[in-house]
Amino acid sequence: MQQTLIDVVAAAIVDDLARPTRLLAARRSAPPALAGRWELPGGKVEPGETHVEALRRELVEELGVRVDVGAEVPGPDDGAWPITERHRMRVWFVLPSDGTPEPLQDHDELRWLTAAELDDVPWLDGDVRIVTALAGRLTRD
Repeated sequence: MQQTLIDVVAAAIVDDLARPTRLLAARRSAPPALAGRWELPGGKVEPGETHVEALRRELVEELGVRVDVGAEVPGPDDGAWPITERHRMRVWFVLPSDGTPEPLQDHDELRWLTAAELDDVPWLDGDVRIVTALAGRLTRD
């Protein structure tokens, strides 16, 4: 019997959609098994939501920001990124349009990272391939 995959969304929050130079990383504070590891913020898609609606909702809940959604960062599995055996994630570039990101829920620290700094934090295992792909899209000034 095949498991149903759980759809999650995440934001590659950048400083500029056209020429991004920095990516916002969020350090998990919960659950305990993930605390202290870094991720792209986001969460599960709820029934009846589109992926982009879920992305916008999650960013308001987790970081207190509204965003402009840019291009999707396509993954190898029909556009999605397998992050666990049960979860697949879709990722978009986003730019905060209203508010300043703050760690409100499930995170205790945020950090803006340049391409050269992406390896400075311990990413969640499922995010490592995505961050590697994003590194090539950040402009090095």
